[in-house]
Amino acid sequence: MEDFRVNALTSGDFVEAAEPFALFEEWFAQAREKEINDPEAMAIATADPDGLPDARMVLLKEWSPEGFVFYTNAESAKGSQLGANMKAAALFHWKSLRRQVRLRGPVEYVSDAESDAYYASRPRDSRIGAWASQQSRPLESRFALEKAVATYAAKYAIGDIPRPPYWRGFRITPVAMEFWQDRPFRLHDRVRFFRDRPGADWRKERLYP
Repeated sequence: MEDFRVNALTSGDFVEAAEPFALFEEWFAQAREKEINDPEAMAIATADPDGLPDARMVLLKEWSPEGFVFYTNAESAKGSQLGANMKAAALFHWKSLRRQVRLRGPVEYVSDAESDAYYASRPRDSRIGAWASQQSRPLESRFALEKAVATYAAKYAIGDIPRPPYWRGFRITPVAMEFWQDRPFRLHDRVRFFRDRPGADWRKERLYP
């Protein structure tokens, strides 16, 4: 019988974890070693004013026990949805490791200083792109986007490129985190950590696959 365990981990190695962040750190480190493309990629789910879910891929840029941070245009679809309902869910799927991590919880804006620091670390063309793209809004043609890029590239040809006021970071502080590991015959291992609110003690339960 084929065993899909990774790096000689046994089921109990993560089932016995006492809290989720140390376990995430271990799994994320292994994903950075083994995942072929973008181990930082995570699906973000939000909801529109009618409660209809929406999902898209973003890149995790920072994480700690305080939460999981990504950056985007706050006037985009996800930014607007978060502005109206500061709650979200996220999913990491590391296919090469046959693992997933799900998390959900309230969302907050990161500080302007944090957003400024990360924005300044981005490649210059990416900073120009943040000014040129009216993310999620209708685009009349590719030429219109390229024209906007050229306009802002000329405007900021010399010197620093300031962060657009609408470009900022969001932090999801999880109140639930689930770790999923593939096992033969779809008898997967699932462990869920949960708490009543951010900062509260974690509880843990094992789930049927």
